[in-house]
Amino acid sequence: MPCLNFNCAVINTEILKEFLTTFNDYFYTYILIVLLLFFGLYFSFKTDFVQFRLFKDQIRSVTEKPDDKSSISSFQALMLSTASRVGTGNIIGVSTALCLGGFGSVFWMWVVAIVGSALAFVESTLAQIFKKKGSDGSYGGPAYYIEAALKSRKAAIIFSVLLILTYGLGFNMLTSYNLQSTFSQYSFYDDRISPVLIGFVTAVLVGFCLLGGGKSIVRITSVLVPVMGIVYILTAFAVVVLNFDILPSIFKAIFSEAFDIKAIFGGFSGSCVMYGIKRGLLSNEAGVGSAPNASAVAKVTHPVKQGLVQVLSVSIDTLLICTATAFMCMCSGVEPTAEISGAKYVQLSVESTLGSIGPVIITVAMVLFAFTTLIGNMYYVDLCVVYIINREMSKRLSVVMRVLQATLTFVGAVLSADLLWNIADITMGLMIVINVPVTAFLSKYSFRALKDYEKQKARGVNPVFKAKNINLPYKVDYWD
Repeated sequence: MPCLNFNCAVINTEILKEFLTTFNDYFYTYILIVLLLFFGLYFSFKTDFVQFRLFKDQIRSVTEKPDDKSSISSFQALMLSTASRVGTGNIIGVSTALCLGGFGSVFWMWVVAIVGSALAFVESTLAQIFKKKGSDGSYGGPAYYIEAALKSRKAAIIFSVLLILTYGLGFNMLTSYNLQSTFSQYSFYDDRISPVLIGFVTAVLVGFCLLGGGKSIVRITSVLVPVMGIVYILTAFAVVVLNFDILPSIFKAIFSEAFDIKAIFGGFSGSCVMYGIKRGLLSNEAGVGSAPNASAVAKVTHPVKQGLVQVLSVSIDTLLICTATAFMCMCSGVEPTAEISGAKYVQLSVESTLGSIGPVIITVAMVLFAFTTLIGNMYYVDLCVVYIINREMSKRLSVVMRVLQATLTFVGAVLSADLLWNIADITMGLMIVINVPVTAFLSKYSFRALKDYEKQKARGVNPVFKAKNINLPYKVDYWD
């Protein structure tokens, strides 16, 4: 007979959690780390480290405005992708990495960001090349270039389903949990009631916003993302300045722990390398295939411009905001332990320097980070649903999707954090297994596009792309 009592359900959940953890460790250790670092380095060398070399062009591309004022600008596309990238993982994920993996995990987060930004450049440039024309402007993403490269709509649908599971289910439920856990440090928090109430309020607010549609999503994220990012970084800067005297010892700890070979290989799955790569990847999403969905909606004169914009997005996410969280915690003097991993470590760190106002600032940041992440993720989900059904969503289906998303936001607030982390890690990893090899197969067109862009820049003209310039053998809706 099937087990129907509560104790059995708890046991089954623990067994599932243990299985997912074991699978996750092997998956990341033997497949994803090799895949990401190899192709990240390969793309970096093939583009002559475009992430550093064309930094000025990254800034210039972000500020460029389209001729048609109703079109999505590069800045709006940047804010949309950054809204999804910059989320509760920048606070909770970094805190977890420090508490469980040690200070050395920060170094490996940096490594993932640097090599990952080359991946972001290639995949986002491809998204622009293969973008489609829609009734409300352009759209696209990995599903479209996967279908073109593999000549298989089924493979592209599998990727789309994985994205929906990752962002619509895993990440959004995890974000909701992280948001409600931030309030656990306050006296009014009750373990039984508070998660339910906070989850309900979050679900209602997110549902209300999502019912505004795609254009409103872009407008909201383009306003909230810069504001929340600036306030958060200023707070971190204040904590670091007030504890400036211990900064040298922090850097020493980061590099010594990052290369402590005995500690790393003594327990690799729980080492600073693994935590740094996992949390860095979860944060910047380079190679995952999510940000290209935002890249495809921007109206630009050359696909490389949007590739450069996404390089900047990775830098903002990991090298700026994740680093801000890490140094804010490490400079506080609060000892990271497994018992305080998550929001608690960050709040205690800020409180030790700024007093009682510190945890409030972190709570506000978490609310804004969570809100924009939940909204940005739904935009990606919408695009993948449109691809699967092969037509634009009807108004009824759109409403159903948003109600379902709001419901999952509520459910996530009351589930186990470990289970949610594992689900998100695995589904995201499966996206990488599909997206990165296809991106590598098509990467020569991104490299050719980069050469075309730089040739035009050398002539002193604003680069304008034509598909024939890179001998593109695929039919595309734009660039003829």
